[in-house]
Amino acid sequence: MTIAFGLGLGTKNLSGDWLETFFPAPVFQPSAAEIDALRTVLDIPVGNQTVEIDTAQMSRLSESDAINPALKALATKFSGSAKHPVIVIIDEDTTATSTPEVYLKLHLLSHCLVKPHGINLDGIFGLLPNLAWTNEGPIDLEELPERQLQARLDGRVLEVKSVDKFPQMTDYTVPSGVRIADTARVRLGAYIGTGTTIMHEGFVNFNAGTEGASMIEGRISAGVMVGKGSDLGGGCSTMGTLSGGGNIVISVGENSLIGANAGIGIPLGNRCTVESGLYITAGTKVTLIDNHGDVVESIKARDLAGKDDLLFRRNSTNGRVECLSNQSAVELNEALHANN
Repeated sequence: MTIAFGLGLGTKNLSGDWLETFFPAPVFQPSAAEIDALRTVLDIPVGNQTVEIDTAQMSRLSESDAINPALKALATKFSGSAKHPVIVIIDEDTTATSTPEVYLKLHLLSHCLVKPHGINLDGIFGLLPNLAWTNEGPIDLEELPERQLQARLDGRVLEVKSVDKFPQMTDYTVPSGVRIADTARVRLGAYIGTGTTIMHEGFVNFNAGTEGASMIEGRISAGVMVGKGSDLGGGCSTMGTLSGGGNIVISVGENSLIGANAGIGIPLGNRCTVESGLYITAGTKVTLIDNHGDVVESIKARDLAGKDDLLFRRNSTNGRVECLSNQSAVELNEALHANN
């Protein structure tokens, strides 16, 4: 069964290399009949394919009665575009082989069609060129000086917003029911659930995100998923697989709180709290405290990974990291999180 496909518009450099691709309506798990009709009309063989569509193919796509009406309408809009129309079909979730295929996978995540870790992103960095992201779109870095000069000659200023392999998500899609105070801090490939609020210092990497109704004022690193109703305080951090977490999948459960300037290097369960300024890594020595305030034992934080109803704090007298039962689960302010 085909995993996904998308009809997109791409950008190339002067050498004809793909820079990026925009998929306005990616399709996840299409029906066999839909994908068979698409392959027949465009004469595309079975298997993972990235095919640049020519004028004749686009005409057949927009006129065929066998094609889904929504796809026909999109093909009609694409006809005559100065950009490069491309179709990407993913039959098997293997390592991507083209830049448009990588972009389709990132779109699937940001359109909330697949969740982080739900699609293979191995090898994507080698297929994502480092680009200048400007107010006139992506530009190959070698071509940037000439474009900047031409803009000045034309009386314009070419604004370079960032130099990165990933664009900001909102240049491609904006999920429903979210607030993002600084859109430059959310990369394409982020999964932002309905009800999420991301404040100015919040950051969400690709293949990471929120289930929804969360307040994000800290960093969600690559690979990290945050459960509903959780709060990441200002300046806090989650250790991702690209920033030292190794093969451990870091996550935050539902209704949990990571305090300001705190951080985690272990999966956090539901209704957990990490006090402000405390960073818990897998090897952190943690003293367990029972409900009577007595010491039970001392263990590594990794042994508490994913467990619910825990409160992590630092003892102000002796400086040790302690863990006890969380007596008051976090309940986020509904008015604060309303995005409608």
